[in-house]
Amino acid sequence: MENKNQKTGIAAKILKSGIISWIIIIVVWWLGSLNYDEYFLPSPEETVTSMGQLIESGRLQDDILASISRVLRGWLIAVLTGVPLGLIVGSFKTARWLIEPILSFFRFVPAIALTTLFLMWFGVDDTSKIALIVYASFFPIFVNTIAGVASTDGSLIEAASCMGAKKIRIFFTGMVPSAVSNVYTGIRLGLSSSIICIIAAEMLVGSNGLGYLINSSKLYYKTSWAFAGIVSLAVIGFLADRLLQLIGRHALKHFGVK
Repeated sequence: MENKNQKTGIAAKILKSGIISWIIIIVVWWLGSLNYDEYFLPSPEETVTSMGQLIESGRLQDDILASISRVLRGWLIAVLTGVPLGLIVGSFKTARWLIEPILSFFRFVPAIALTTLFLMWFGVDDTSKIALIVYASFFPIFVNTIAGVASTDGSLIEAASCMGAKKIRIFFTGMVPSAVSNVYTGIRLGLSSSIICIIAAEMLVGSNGLGYLINSSKLYYKTSWAFAGIVSLAVIGFLADRLLQLIGRHALKHFGVK
């Protein structure tokens, strides 16, 4: 019985790690590539070979660093603005009533639709791309923060008020802690939006970055380059999200983050 439980535990750990899912994806990809040539659907082996060539030339590292730099700058700006504003708007009904119509209008306008305007306003350098990232990642962070504050148990706030607690103390000891879980979710969603946005921006206008690598592959009939960029992007996003999960589980577990 003990051996059976140990085997079950090992199997559960393997499934939880995601290794089986990755094996299934690679096998399906490999099987699909058997029916097509490398210009249409390169195999995993051909993609790895192209990645090796791009790494040897230094291009892949440069493109990855360029994309990550833009994502981090835009995402951090969105976090530093979206969280405080969300806490303030969520805490005051009047502010929420005033902001909500504007929020409902702009959050349904995709960042990619503003690319042309941002290019005219901020130029073709990194400023326009970072501005697009801020726009794309701000709303998930902002909305989730407001929702977190709004979900605070009203009876706890009333009880604290009856005991003589000041509003500022109620805000920091009651509303903010109850919103942490939602804020954390918004930050994760904001990061994924940032990665999606920067690839689209680099594909439309840019001279480096993973988006540019993917888009420029068609000029050289190198579909494997596009797959190399896509795989790199997926790995970066996966690792970034796992890192956020790790931080959340250890640093924010007292606030209900799992």
